[in-house]
Amino acid sequence: MYPKLVIDLKKLEDNLNAVGKITKEDGGCSLMIVTKGLCADLEMAKMVAANDYVDFVADSRVKNIASYADIVRGAGKKTVLLRIPMHSEVAEVAKYVDLCFNSELSTIRLLNEEAAKLGKKQDILLMIDLGDLREGIFFQNEDLIYEAVEEILAMENINLYGIGVNLTCYGAIIPKNDNLSQLVDIARKLEAKYDIKLEMVSGGNSSSIYLVGKGELPEGINNLRLGESFLLGNDTAYETKLPGTVSDALILQAEIIELKEKPSLPIGEVGVDAFGEKPYYEDRGIMKRAIIGIGKQDTDLGSMTPCDPQVEIMGGSSDHIILDVTHADKEYKVGDIVEFELGYGGMLKTATSAYVERAYRK
Repeated sequence: MYPKLVIDLKKLEDNLNAVGKITKEDGGCSLMIVTKGLCADLEMAKMVAANDYVDFVADSRVKNIASYADIVRGAGKKTVLLRIPMHSEVAEVAKYVDLCFNSELSTIRLLNEEAAKLGKKQDILLMIDLGDLREGIFFQNEDLIYEAVEEILAMENINLYGIGVNLTCYGAIIPKNDNLSQLVDIARKLEAKYDIKLEMVSGGNSSSIYLVGKGELPEGINNLRLGESFLLGNDTAYETKLPGTVSDALILQAEIIELKEKPSLPIGEVGVDAFGEKPYYEDRGIMKRAIIGIGKQDTDLGSMTPCDPQVEIMGGSSDHIILDVTHADKEYKVGDIVEFELGYGGMLKTATSAYVERAYRK
């Protein structure tokens, strides 16, 4: 059945080993692999948990973590919740998550209560906002950071495992030596002020790994969280390919359901499409147009690249994507399969869609 996401586990493992070497051997950091890009695919999770480079396995959804918590813990690794928890899910967090990111004291208080019920200490990473303006206590409000840490240290069932930062995902602020050095400085101040040892100073995601190769990752950053760099081989700060990685470990296959020659310009007054956007069309004359059975509900057209360079994506709707196959050497026909490499958005939506089948290569 199609559409189908083909996951090459051998290529993913090679990518993992490549980023593992960069992170651990060259950078001296622990490695946290993020699984949300493939919606916590269990075959991938098994491979990740068994890899010697991996110390932590992380996701932004508690439901995803619950699906593989036994596998990860059985391999001697820790589960991590990346997205700061909702009040409504703290009981599940305490049950399935070994380390969770937090920035709100009200949530940490609830976690303290739930951890007490389970007779455990809940490890947390306190998030610091260095200017990307997503989650975290703003770095310039040192008094608020100190107030939070003082209360956390007084909680019987919470362990302040460390501090972390997220960059690039919202404000697109690129990790640099200078801003990550501020995170290290905050960590050292907290350790001195409260006579504690922070196990982790997490310096970001796949946008930070490039600093290792340049020799600019600040001393004191001892953890990186990698998703896209492992899955797609990307340094997400400057969109460069990481050495030893490939971008085609994930291939989307879709079936042609119509193939006809039609004008390139729609006929009549142009309004807005199904998503409220007014499209622009270029007059290319009569085109050979293939429709494939997948649409915007299942993927992101802007981060799909046809493996056949003579095929072009023209646009799509909820359930259809229109391709220009006019200049393709291959004589496409109805029922043929067209393949695509995926960018981050396409991967994320495709892996999340219930309408996309999965197949594995090993």
